[in-house]
Order: sequence, then structure tokens, then C-alpha cells
Amino acid sequence: MRRHRLSFAAGIVLAAVGPWVPPLVAQAGLQQAAAQAREQWLAHDLTGLLAGSDTVRLQVPGVTQSATLGVAQAARLLGRYVGATRETGFDLISVRAAGTDRGYVEGRRRYVVQGTAEERQETIFLGFELRAGRWRVREVRVVP
Repeated sequence: MRRHRLSFAAGIVLAAVGPWVPPLVAQAGLQQAAAQAREQWLAHDLTGLLAGSDTVRLQVPGVTQSATLGVAQAARLLGRYVGATRETGFDLISVRAAGTDRGYVEGRRRYVVQGTAEERQETIFLGFELRAGRWRVREVRVVP
């Protein structure tokens, strides 16, 4: 009898929690992807940051229009943008899953331009998509 009560209780818990499991799993995976993206940005590993995506929507200061680019081209443009800087920090401000296959990360980048001592800051928004079981960066937006 005790075994049946336990099975019944476990079934109720699973029924109540079940709908929340995929979003929780997605959020946990997105947290890991955000931490990895942070490390890649700090190391200026922009090819690694964008790896696995087929195209990336890119919006950075100095580029007049938001564009969807191939990964190699997007990595080159981002490389030019951050190339003359030294990263001093990248704080993850917000990491949010939007459903089970989309996620958004807001970060605060701190950096110094070569030849200066003044630390600057800007906001980095990363849009992620879950494809083939892996979170991939699909959008990079830099806001001064």
C-alpha cells in the first residue's frame, strides 16, 4: 500500500512540475551558453562566439544598418570593432529564455581603447537560438 501512495504522490508532483521542466532545462543551458559567450567576448574569440550559426544579425556602432551576415563576415566585422580595445570586464546583467528555443542575454562590456586610459562601457545584447541541442548566437547588438 505504501508503494502505491508513493507512486501516486510522485505522479502528482511530476504532473505539476512537468510543464515547467523544459523551460527550466532551457534556462539552465542558456545560462551556460551566456557564461561561455562572456568568456569568448573577453578573449575576443568572435569566431567561437558565433560558431554553429549559419547567419548572424549584427548591429554595431559605425554600421549604418542592421544586417544579417554569414558567420565569417560577422566575426570579421566584430573583430574590427573590438580589435583596438582591451577588455576589462563583461558582466552578465540578464539571461532570459523565451520559450524553449529562444533566449536573450544582456551584458555590460567594460573596455579601454588602446592608447588611452579611460574605461568605457556599453551594453551588449545577444540573441540565442537552440538548434540541435545547442544554444547558438543569432544576433549581436552593441549599444553605447
